[in-house]
Amino acid sequence: MRWPDHAIWWHAYPLGFVGAERDALPAGTPSTPRLARFGGWLDHVVELGCNGLALGPVFASETHGYDTVDHYRVDPRLGSEDDLRRLIDAASQKGVRVLFDGVFNHVGRGFAPFADVAAKGDASRYRTWFHPDLRTFEGHDRLVTLNHAEPEVADYVTGVMTHWLERGIDGWRLDAAYAVPQQFWRTVTDRVRVRFPDAWFVGEVIHGDYARLVADTGFDSVTQYELWKAIWSSLNDGNFFELAHALDRHNTMLDTFAPQTFLGNHDVTRIASRLHRKEHREHALVILLTVGGVPSIYAGDEFGFEGVKEEREGGDDAIRPAFPERPDETPGYGAPYHRLHQLLIGLRRRHPWLVRAETAVATLTNTVLSYTVGHGAERLAVVLNLDDEPAEVALPAAGWTCVAGEATFTAEGATVPPTGWAIAEP
Repeated sequence: MRWPDHAIWWHAYPLGFVGAERDALPAGTPSTPRLARFGGWLDHVVELGCNGLALGPVFASETHGYDTVDHYRVDPRLGSEDDLRRLIDAASQKGVRVLFDGVFNHVGRGFAPFADVAAKGDASRYRTWFHPDLRTFEGHDRLVTLNHAEPEVADYVTGVMTHWLERGIDGWRLDAAYAVPQQFWRTVTDRVRVRFPDAWFVGEVIHGDYARLVADTGFDSVTQYELWKAIWSSLNDGNFFELAHALDRHNTMLDTFAPQTFLGNHDVTRIASRLHRKEHREHALVILLTVGGVPSIYAGDEFGFEGVKEEREGGDDAIRPAFPERPDETPGYGAPYHRLHQLLIGLRRRHPWLVRAETAVATLTNTVLSYTVGHGAERLAVVLNLDDEPAEVALPAAGWTCVAGEATFTAEGATVPPTGWAIAEP
């Protein structure tokens, strides 16, 4: 197994995490070494059971990080390159891989090549880096889309990726990957892999033919939004048929690649706020950590953080809060939901084959689901009950033994308590 098959990511949005200013610092302002705050959280990452730190944007930007102005310079609101490299080194010493967020579909208007175009027009040597109409990204006036048909843009992106891989990171999350021509990604990933064959690339993709996109781009993985939506929607609606359908599609993806799975990220309402019933947070986490894929935990979700994303200026603030200096100062630290994360992540780490495991549904009703997950000779059983009454479920015949949750197992099924769940080994 390659190292990404063992990866369990803890995903953080740095500018929010450290409580940085909303806008870029004035030119000439000394950097503020706020990245050091992450150093105090690395033990928490390890104790949670994770072995990867997936960082949101860390490069110089105008506001929220996705309007990058210099991919080679650390945002002064976070610190200096030395601060970032110290964090990478500290993570490495604890066995924690580091993933960077690469925003290569668009740039901020302060990006030097675009500023040159804005000043010189067609006389700028960078004019071909941008489209003739200087189009923006999805209606965001401050985000100018790069022209990915221009070879120099591919050279630039390749250079950025290799620069930071040389400095110790392990891979890239590729923002808005769905909006970039697939051949561009293939050109870049092929060139980067010549020097860094073990680098991991995960593309942000919302919908579409995930497996074909992975094959055409050279990505290792994509964000599994289909499964994310099916998890919370099926729990809210009492409709496990939606989840079963998504798990069938998930199985077909696993034939080709291991999707990046999640319950939360910096772009969506927190799972604790998304779910109608608090007890369903446990069901959601059980599903995430028992199905195939490369899972990530969005920082704060392990404590039950709430936050609703709103479509307005500042609408992401609630899901991107500042964190205290130390984990034990965080509301929810050591509470049952935090401990459940440790329990289930620990179970997953004891069964690393789960990254490629496919799901087989045994019992399916609107509110009751049992399934097995297996890879080769390995197998686990999972039972979920949303009802306020006990439920009887069937399972393939085996000597099932409960290893997490609460249920009474027999050789061919289980009795699951009201709103309960359990995981069993044969």
